[in-house]
Amino acid sequence: MLTLTSPCCMTDPIGIIAGNGIYPETFIAHARKAGVKKLAMCAFESETQSENADKVDAIEWVRVGQLSKMIKFFKREGVHHCVMVGQIAPKNLFDLRPDIRTLLMMARLKQRNAETLFGGIANELKKDDIELLPATTFLEELMPAPGLVAGPTFKKRRQDDIDYGFQIAKESSRLDIGQTVVVKNGTVLAVEAFEGTNECVKRGGSLGKGGATMVKVSKPNQDMRFDVPVVGPATIQTAASAGVDVIGVEARKTIILAKDEVEKLCQTLKVSLVAR
Repeated sequence: MLTLTSPCCMTDPIGIIAGNGIYPETFIAHARKAGVKKLAMCAFESETQSENADKVDAIEWVRVGQLSKMIKFFKREGVHHCVMVGQIAPKNLFDLRPDIRTLLMMARLKQRNAETLFGGIANELKKDDIELLPATTFLEELMPAPGLVAGPTFKKRRQDDIDYGFQIAKESSRLDIGQTVVVKNGTVLAVEAFEGTNECVKRGGSLGKGGATMVKVSKPNQDMRFDVPVVGPATIQTAASAGVDVIGVEARKTIILAKDEVEKLCQTLKVSLVAR
């Protein structure tokens, strides 16, 4: 296992499996800050932001499902440790054009959800001496402690919706349905499924017609190598537009991306972000 505080890890190449959004960019900045000398990024066509190419030392563009090409790239660059950062749009997971290695991996899966798919990828990487590190590597400072993270204080009655939302979201995530719910006055308005967090929030917010609460949690026994809860500026903007003005997340298990921007948006849009 890589010891991130040891000098050797900073000179060894680290691979990045980069999805969409600002998560990859954030990881790159913090890895550089930690002293990592070489970053090799596997980027996905129509997903990864192209501007990240100038921030890494090597890059390979692949389609979703090209596992062999990704592993060959990492081996060529001398990568033995990598991270998975950023999401893949759900529609692209149904538009797979898998190579032989991916087909064989998927054939061994009894269920196909984020945990089994990403776990299968981790197992394939391990066969080639590439270890998948926690998605929180170098990002621990972005995981908030309990308390109000940003935005205005809220009325005590809203805490009841946060508590109830946590109860429902923990159960929903345990069943591999989704990690986000929207509630209002003790009623569940929306539960995240395959459509993703933002679409769940839009649906729940429209039903709530203002004053709704979003809760996003980690799974019970969360595998921190992938699918770690993330909140960023887009989350705050989506919530505010949908009429969701309180967001509850799980303390020390949620990554807050672009925290300065999140704090400004929460104040401007009157959205309270709290870690429980």
